[in-house]
Amino acid sequence: MPNETSARRKPTAPKSAKPRPDWKCQGNAENELRARGYRFIAGADEVGRGSLFGAVVAATVILSPDAPIRGLNDSKQIEPDEREVLATLIRERAVAWSVAAVDACTIDRINIYEASRLAMRNAVLQLRPASDFVLVDAVPLDIPMPQQALIQGDERCHAIAAASIVAKVYRDNMMREWDKFYPEYGLAAHKGYQTPEHMAALLQLGPTPMHRFSFEPVRRTAFHSPMARDRQMEMFAV
Repeated sequence: MPNETSARRKPTAPKSAKPRPDWKCQGNAENELRARGYRFIAGADEVGRGSLFGAVVAATVILSPDAPIRGLNDSKQIEPDEREVLATLIRERAVAWSVAAVDACTIDRINIYEASRLAMRNAVLQLRPASDFVLVDAVPLDIPMPQQALIQGDERCHAIAAASIVAKVYRDNMMREWDKFYPEYGLAAHKGYQTPEHMAALLQLGPTPMHRFSFEPVRRTAFHSPMARDRQMEMFAV
């Protein structure tokens, strides 16, 4: 409570603890841009960069200042059920939103950094109405409109936080669908990230065509796949 007495306040965090920044998801960047005359300010973010499986997914969102959404924050800091609720509110109240994905094959070809930038670029260019300014999490994009890359943008900017939530919910749903095709890998639980369960499945079964072979943990297990050895031997069968 704002008026709590000093006797009821929580103990001060030790000096070694990392302080929470006081700018956390305040939306100051959007407010400053609106004051400068920009109307359609988009936030862009991606999810799945560190996953071993499937696409990297990006979203862009133009929020309406007349329909604020409480609770926006970095998607990784929000519980799954709350993310689902927030994603629905964002899609309902936003001026515009879009999602784009870049598949594992393209990630292997151009690298994950460039694939993340490509996914965000595609998502930005799909927006209708088009954005007149883009706030992006950390990395610059090849887009024709003005932009600003913000370090930890999904913790500082409402539009970027909204984009991270939409992208995360979209990709998690993708992983649940892929889990129906590859149930042995547990994709619905770990979403393709490197967990002990995922690595055990890779060592036992080898990677699927949807895994990212340019990622060392996947590449390493590809040489231990019984399926891969069997298929190679078939090529030389008499």
